[in-house]
Amino acid sequence: MAENNQNAGAGNVPPKPKPAAPGAAKPAAPGAPKPAAPVAAKQAAPAAAKPAAAQGGVYKPPVERPDPNPFKDAKVSPVAAWFQERFYVLEPVIAYLKKKEVPKHRLSFWYYFGGLTLFFFMIQVLTGLLLLQYYKPTGSEAFSSFVFIQKEVPFGWLIRQIHAWSANLMVGMAFIHMFSTFFMKSYRKPRELMWVSGFVLLVLSLGFGFTGYLLPWNELAFFATQVGTEVPKVMPGGAILVDILRGGEEVSPETLTRMFSLHVVLLPGLLLLVLTAHLMLVQVLGTSAPIGYKESGMIKGYEKFFPTFLAKDAIGWLLGFGLLVYLSAVFPWEIGVQADPLGSAPVGIKPEWYFWAQFQLLKDFTFEGGELVAIILFTIGAVVWGAVPFLDRKASKEEKSPMFTILGLLVLAFLVINTYRVYAEYSAL
Repeated sequence: MAENNQNAGAGNVPPKPKPAAPGAAKPAAPGAPKPAAPVAAKQAAPAAAKPAAAQGGVYKPPVERPDPNPFKDAKVSPVAAWFQERFYVLEPVIAYLKKKEVPKHRLSFWYYFGGLTLFFFMIQVLTGLLLLQYYKPTGSEAFSSFVFIQKEVPFGWLIRQIHAWSANLMVGMAFIHMFSTFFMKSYRKPRELMWVSGFVLLVLSLGFGFTGYLLPWNELAFFATQVGTEVPKVMPGGAILVDILRGGEEVSPETLTRMFSLHVVLLPGLLLLVLTAHLMLVQVLGTSAPIGYKESGMIKGYEKFFPTFLAKDAIGWLLGFGLLVYLSAVFPWEIGVQADPLGSAPVGIKPEWYFWAQFQLLKDFTFEGGELVAIILFTIGAVVWGAVPFLDRKASKEEKSPMFTILGLLVLAFLVINTYRVYAEYSAL
């Protein structure tokens, strides 16, 4: 009877719910509000999309490793394959150079003067290293080692003449490159830093000429350096700068040592840093065409930088080297007389030709304080010239800026006229 009562009671108990499937939503507690269906679906979606955990309990995504030899299937010679395997990181650079293009128009020939400047600088480095094997930068041995190179070392005279002439040609090409860039407004946005770095390179090149002028330790170089280093004394604090350059109050063998260290250590290091930045900017930003040429259809087309433009550049280098050898053989620089600090200055002392315009302006300002006024004008002019890309707003908007064109013409006229005045005066002596 009791057993029948228990069975009867068990029939009234609701059946136990089946266990929920993995990932399914749990049933709501009695009295709790039912969650919305979209929310439950969103909560269940991440659980379903989650990848299975690794055996250690942490999910590790697969790592894609580059092929250690991406050129193993390339059809090239064994030598080329050897280099490709070791320098494959340069492949994007080579591919970029192959895709880079240079615009062709009636003023395209001005582009080659930048390459010529670089070529003559490389000649300077090579010949300078050869001259260093015999040159001795001391007051007692500098001139004798200079004569030894000229007369005793096989082809030493040629190396010295090439070094001297390449210095002048490098500065000349740099001036041409600067003014052609200025008049084509190639400094405009986004190439402002190309102009600034190029201007710094020109200043460093002039520094090479100034510091290298004294190294032969002959009479002309000695007194020209004495005059040149005297100029900063009129500035506030200029006497300290002169003492640093000279190594004392007067030009002496200590001055020779300091000029030598500046010429072969400090200036080359600075120039290589700035030159690297300048060349990188040229490659990244490309070559600019004059304002309005693209819109008016004056661009005749584009040529590949590699190898077409570089091949033409190489032809210009060959012509420049031929001119360099011709000038070295036909118009050699004289050895001169050994410097005598106690002697009197000879007639016709003047700096190198690329300083003649400034030299003439200093001579013109003969009034009291004129040298200081000239130095202030030089400083202001250099700052304005270096900041031209940031001042010429019209060029940055691809609009013609005649005011800056007139400024360039005035600067060019100043340099040419004053240089000719010095030439005419001293050639008659």
